[in-house]
Amino acid sequence: MERNISAASSESVATTSESKAHATRESETRFLRVKRLLHNKLAVFGLIVITLMILVAIFAPVLAPDSPYKQDLITGKNLGIGAPGHLLGTDNYGRDLLSRVIYGARISLGVGFSAVAIGLSIGVVLGLIAGYFQWLDGLIMRCMDVLFAFPGILLALLIIAILGTGIGNIVIAISIWAIPTFARIVRGSVLAVKNEEYITALKSEGARAPRIIFKHILPNCMAPIIVNATMRLGSAILSTAALSFIGLGAQPPSPEWGAMIAEGQSIMWDAPQVAVVPGIAIMLVIFSFNVFGDGLRDALDPNAKIR
Repeated sequence: MERNISAASSESVATTSESKAHATRESETRFLRVKRLLHNKLAVFGLIVITLMILVAIFAPVLAPDSPYKQDLITGKNLGIGAPGHLLGTDNYGRDLLSRVIYGARISLGVGFSAVAIGLSIGVVLGLIAGYFQWLDGLIMRCMDVLFAFPGILLALLIIAILGTGIGNIVIAISIWAIPTFARIVRGSVLAVKNEEYITALKSEGARAPRIIFKHILPNCMAPIIVNATMRLGSAILSTAALSFIGLGAQPPSPEWGAMIAEGQSIMWDAPQVAVVPGIAIMLVIFSFNVFGDGLRDALDPNAKIR
């Protein structure tokens, strides 16, 4: 009996030691990933800009000097940069440009995050199912191939033509556009993981499919999901601006950046900042998401070295 107790105690100590060693390795891996990311100056720059833009969007009512919809058609039309009370000037309706750009960040980021979150959620679930259940793989991936057959912006235009214009329909269109990308990425990751020995052991122990998929397989798919979601955010914001620019997205007088550029076209010679400033905002945000996504990809790469 004493031998059994001693053996059980030894097994418990060994298991505890192994768990501590695994936790230590995980902690070291996370530290190295953060270190790689912080060594990438462009990625850090992108992260800072993204963080600032998110804060601007959240605190828009506090930061904006005026209402983005307030008009002054008598004395405030097309005021230049640095005009009293209007740091970036006004548009042809006398609306404060800085206030409209600040509130535009709320719309653009809101649409981007919402669309990517919806597309990611549906795409991840479909990818997990297609990768794990072979009998459903063909059906799901053929549906994804149909969506892939359409160029992204053309697919968005088709969906908006059916549903109508507006911010809500842009979110739906961009999220549908994003679904097949995430589904294919996750499916590939699942196929690479599901035949590993520990997954086979779990199956032999009688573990149910949902537990295996969400507790053991999904965590191994997170790196490519995070990287692609970050880059997809930049694409979503650009698509929102493009659709609003051609009149299929946000409608006037909404302070959406693409719609602002469209409105500023007619007064480019009198007040170029009306179109140029929101254009710079779009360029800066998209660039930041792309370089931050690149930095995340390098940081999460197990073979990457600190440069």
